[in-house]
Amino acid sequence: MARINGVEIPNNKRVVISLTYIYGIGLSMSKHVLDNCKISEDIRVKDLTEEQSKRISSEISKITTEGDLRRKVSLNIKRLMEIGCYRGIRHRKGLPVRGQSSKQNARTRKGPRKTVANKKK
Repeated sequence: MARINGVEIPNNKRVVISLTYIYGIGLSMSKHVLDNCKISEDIRVKDLTEEQSKRISSEISKITTEGDLRRKVSLNIKRLMEIGCYRGIRHRKGLPVRGQSSKQNARTRKGPRKTVANKKK
């Protein structure tokens, strides 16, 4: 396992895919980083030279990733909850935030169903 910016990335995968294991780097950002470093996307991580991996890590250090990005996202959510806006209230209640239907669906966000007992007639 190679280590780039404190994250272990898999050796036997292509570099463009392995970089997506870093939080904050998706496929398009991975391609952008490799283009800036002038490294082929088809190279496997185990075939990278020391100099190439240093170029990749220096390019990635310019991007907000991992702990800093996680902290930034959580602070943004806390800010929304503190000011009491619609999105903040949805976060607080554990409901879908981005306009999805929540009557029948949204089980991932709401958790397992809680059955409410009926009174006898």
